[in-house]
Amino acid sequence: MSPLEILTFPEEFLRNPVRPVEQIDGVLQTVIDRMAETMYQAPGVGLAAIQVGLDKSLLVYDITSKENGRDLHVLINPRIIAQEGQIISENEGCLSVPDFRADVQRFAHILVEGLDRDGKPLRFEAEGFPAVVLQHEIDHLNGILFLDRISALKRQLYTRRVKKQLKHQGA
Repeated sequence: MSPLEILTFPEEFLRNPVRPVEQIDGVLQTVIDRMAETMYQAPGVGLAAIQVGLDKSLLVYDITSKENGRDLHVLINPRIIAQEGQIISENEGCLSVPDFRADVQRFAHILVEGLDRDGKPLRFEAEGFPAVVLQHEIDHLNGILFLDRISALKRQLYTRRVKKQLKHQGA
């Protein structure tokens, strides 16, 4: 299998809320495997289907270190149903927003519902770093980039830099 192409800002497709997954079949399992391969190769700790051009409510994540082995998690049609507390996600980054990191305000504790890769219902709590990763990836599924959660000034500076780079590449 080959990894998928990761869409990057300012790609407009990233701004679209995705559609729910309605069928869990062999095709979806292949998509999940390719998304996982793409995330690991990038390398990243999470990847939403929209980031690889798929209009599906699907994400993969793995917060274990490479040295401790892989622990892939798959969430289909995830949603946050409760959240509390505030933390600052320090130095948050994104595979779709290359070469930029920022502090982002996130909830400290969340309750998530969804389906696993076999379609079995999941309901679990996450806190700290796992909560940050899930909020980040679920934001993607709703058409929200972490850039939308930082100050307007920082967002403008990054946007200008990207537009300048794109202009030079096209020249």
